[in-house]
Amino acid sequence: MPAARYDAIADFYCEHWATTDDPGTGALLDLAGPVAGLRVLDVACGHGRLSRELALRGAQVAGVDISAALLGRAAEMEQDSPLGISYARADVTAADALRQGRFESRSFDLAVCNFGLSDIDDLSPAIATVSAALRPGGWFVFTILHPCFGGATDISGSWPRGGRYYDEGRWTPADGKSGLRRQVGASHRMLSTYLNTLREHDLWLDHVAEPEPEPGWDPAHGADRQPVFLAARCRKGPVADPAC
Repeated sequence: MPAARYDAIADFYCEHWATTDDPGTGALLDLAGPVAGLRVLDVACGHGRLSRELALRGAQVAGVDISAALLGRAAEMEQDSPLGISYARADVTAADALRQGRFESRSFDLAVCNFGLSDIDDLSPAIATVSAALRPGGWFVFTILHPCFGGATDISGSWPRGGRYYDEGRWTPADGKSGLRRQVGASHRMLSTYLNTLREHDLWLDHVAEPEPEPGWDPAHGADRQPVFLAARCRKGPVADPAC
């Protein structure tokens, strides 16, 4: 299994991303809707901040991540305050990812991924795993940094400074206010790549949200005048043509 970039910065990540009150996560939860009684797979769950919120809302949650360090933190919180969450270490880009996590195919009502897709180098097999995990008619909801966010003063955008939106690939920013991405980098993809990959794996776009950043979020630097976050909900299986 590949090494996890987050293992080396687990302390930093857990300290700075401890709650679910940011606009991107809020948009994901809104799109997910009521989850009580649903079986939910949290992809790239990290230390379980979203997993725990979903469990508190009544979902039966399984979290999967490649970082042993972050999963260790998630397991500690589950032990201290049990919510019935199960965690598994697996590489979601692997062909046998579901077997690694001991998950059955077509067994989840909902899959979520909160800002994790840009940490995954190979998107298509990861989305294939998500699709395989969902029952027919199930939902996939995710949040990412908006692929069209060009950055602002000392804040990295979705692609390198001096680069172009059209040039996809992994990169590492140097901007001072992008403390996380300076350490783990990010994979930039065009919006069309995300949408076409979802469609390729039978995940059909149902709803999109572009939540504004928090009030006063660096307005002097122009970051609040362009899209920053993107949240989307997709359904597993073809969507009926209303004209038919």
